[in-house]
Amino acid sequence: MVEKFSQQRDLFESERSFRLLVEGVADYALYMLDPTGIITSWNIGGERIKGYSPGEILGQHFSRFYTETDRANGKPARALGIARDKGRYEEEGWRVRKDGTFFWASVVIDPIYEDGKLVGFAKITRDITERRNTQIKLEAMQKQLAESQKFDALGQLTGGVAHDFNNLLMIISGSLHTLKRGADDEAKLQRAISAIETAARRGAALTNQLLTFARRQSVNPQAIDFADRIAAIREVLDAGVGSSVRLAFDVSSDVWPIRTDVSELETALLNLVINARDAMPDGGTVTIAARNLVLDEDPLVGEFIAIDVSDTGLGIPSDVLDKIFEPFFTTKPIGKGTGLGLSQVHGFAHQAGGTVRVASALGKGTTFTILLPRGEDEPSREAAGEPAFQGSGTVLLVEDNPDVAAVSIGLLEQLGYHVRRVADAEAALSEIEKNGVDFVFSDIVMPGKMDGLSLAHHLRQIRPGLPILLATGYSEVAAGVRGDFPILRKPYEIHELSEAIAKLPR
Repeated sequence: MVEKFSQQRDLFESERSFRLLVEGVADYALYMLDPTGIITSWNIGGERIKGYSPGEILGQHFSRFYTETDRANGKPARALGIARDKGRYEEEGWRVRKDGTFFWASVVIDPIYEDGKLVGFAKITRDITERRNTQIKLEAMQKQLAESQKFDALGQLTGGVAHDFNNLLMIISGSLHTLKRGADDEAKLQRAISAIETAARRGAALTNQLLTFARRQSVNPQAIDFADRIAAIREVLDAGVGSSVRLAFDVSSDVWPIRTDVSELETALLNLVINARDAMPDGGTVTIAARNLVLDEDPLVGEFIAIDVSDTGLGIPSDVLDKIFEPFFTTKPIGKGTGLGLSQVHGFAHQAGGTVRVASALGKGTTFTILLPRGEDEPSREAAGEPAFQGSGTVLLVEDNPDVAAVSIGLLEQLGYHVRRVADAEAALSEIEKNGVDFVFSDIVMPGKMDGLSLAHHLRQIRPGLPILLATGYSEVAAGVRGDFPILRKPYEIHELSEAIAKLPR
């Protein structure tokens, strides 16, 4: 008897302690529900958080803590159903106090079983409004910081681009002044022409960087003989390194053709050469090498060409090495770089189906290696700067900009074509209907209801045999054109126009 009494007393004390613990917790609303959701117990935490005394809330349904929208959507019943079926229900959401104000609650509901039968639910609610508000403020501050960093990056970009373009414009305007004066010195005239050509190529490369970064660049992969391309842009690369840096080449005679975009490859090489030059303030050597490589490294499997651009410069510190391909990142002073050069190289290599790697040692130099897939087709071997053939017949030029049209007409006439020019797609359709042409050369972006791509698709339907060549300097729609129509990227030179025309189906 004494032992039984002792057990009952221990049980009573245990229940009393537990009750005091639950009822005394002020930071949490701890209460019980019957199987239908009626509140059967209440603690001081529930009164403090939700505003109800035990006399006001016991016997009421717990759905009164939910918003009107949640009640209308049946959320309280779903919560009990999930707790019963899954063994637990947990969420965060809005709840309503006695005075009608809202608070952000962390809620847990656990089913309670006795002898295998559901007898109710244990519910725990915590007011985490302050924590949520702090989190929202933190996220707002992080967003504000990100916006500030974005503006700083854009400021750096515009400053670098403005600096580079001002230098190019200075070269062009000074050289044009020399040409206008009509100097008797033939060497001076040739230097002025060469300077304008180099500046124009550098400007085109800079624009390509911006378009690549903006993901507005069209890509025309083709088989390329690397040695031929190096020879074609040798003067541009020489101009890029300047007089204090020596440019060397180590291109294997049996290097496979590369399948990639010519313009993007040339821009990437120029970017790497200029970067190498800047890494050697006291002069040095930049070496461009190429070799065949067979890889079996996921995801690079197959035959590749490895193009190395090595310098004997300062090297890249380890804490900088991981950031060099990030857009806008540059170690150059403000106004001395856009931070887009290496990101263009990275984007180009990956878009071409390869990658770019870097190895550097402080005080010894840096080597960038571009890995590009082997081209299966036979590469074109036309000499850069020289038209491949003299054409004949009539071309319809569709170009709304009169200055660009004048240049294009001059190039086409040099190739032997008679040119008729219209300013929009509607006029082009009318001209073709009246007179007919041998092929159409159209800009993609133009005013009117129909752009160049729409014109090309329409002509494909009504004149299926008519050759069509498109041109663009910037166009979102160009990304979807490659499989349907050939695209010539602006600015283009006469040999590029010649090559593009020669490849048109006849």
